[in-house]
Amino acid sequence: MTRVPRPRKEHLLPATLLLAGAALAVWINLPVTARMFGGSARRVQALPALGAFHAGQRVLVLSPHPDDETLCCAGMIQRARAQGAQVWITWVTAGDGFEFDAALTQGVLRPGATNMRALGATRAAEARRAAQVLGVPADHTFVLGYPDRGLARLATSYYARPYTAPRTAASAVYVAGALTPGAPYTGEALEADLNRVLDRVQPDLVFAPAPQDFHTDHRTVAALAMRLMAQRRQENRLRYWVVHGGVEWPVPKGLHGELPLTVPPRARALPWERADLSDAEVDRKLQAVNTYRTQTRIMGRFMRAFVRRNELLSPGTPDLDPVPESAVP
Repeated sequence: MTRVPRPRKEHLLPATLLLAGAALAVWINLPVTARMFGGSARRVQALPALGAFHAGQRVLVLSPHPDDETLCCAGMIQRARAQGAQVWITWVTAGDGFEFDAALTQGVLRPGATNMRALGATRAAEARRAAQVLGVPADHTFVLGYPDRGLARLATSYYARPYTAPRTAASAVYVAGALTPGAPYTGEALEADLNRVLDRVQPDLVFAPAPQDFHTDHRTVAALAMRLMAQRRQENRLRYWVVHGGVEWPVPKGLHGELPLTVPPRARALPWERADLSDAEVDRKLQAVNTYRTQTRIMGRFMRAFVRRNELLSPGTPDLDPVPESAVP
């Protein structure tokens, strides 16, 4: 019997590389969305659509920092108003805890308390302009002015005694136009202000951060919203969103208005609804994002990554423990 010679290893290597190159060429020519999202994009498309708002409905957006309301909900805010609902926005902090932001925007090497308070005033002004872009009237907005990166302290160790924010050296609300000027930085005062807002607005829906959100301020606002609404026996009016959803989410960074916003890894277990946005709503959302000039100079690629063809809102009760940081890819 004639033995067929086996190919030598040095002959296999070029063939293997050739096949790998051909496969890579095919992969490169696939649509970008298919390569980057695959099943994630299909999962978003399979989510139930967010129901319509209705005339006379009262919607309150609880935003831990100036810009969160735009990143999570700018499209839904526009949609609610177009369908006859009234929308209110509450910013819990003035976003005065980001030292690098103050250093860059104010041209100082080591920003002090005065610089950080100036940053808080600037960000509060940006928030009001963003609300105006989204069509929310000034008398439907509230700035509470509690310390950025300090809300968890207020909810625990400083519930009854004033907390001094290390970056602004403030122990009371200093932002001009705040709901309660001079209110002490305590958990009691924060809860009182949130209850004032709820009493004034009497919301049918409250859009709040989910407790799975990575940022501690967001998780604290989530817990407060759940407790205060439960005290009113209105926890079924809560709807949840996420901004800090896991390492690198949302991807890709930068402006990709034609792509879907995928489910955040830290909150993948929540039931989600999809709010599809029109081209006009996407464009207006981008305008609102760009209003936050102090932020976009540093985090523009992250912020504009939320300008997508949909937004996500969860109607479920997110009573699961937050996903451990180590479990997020």
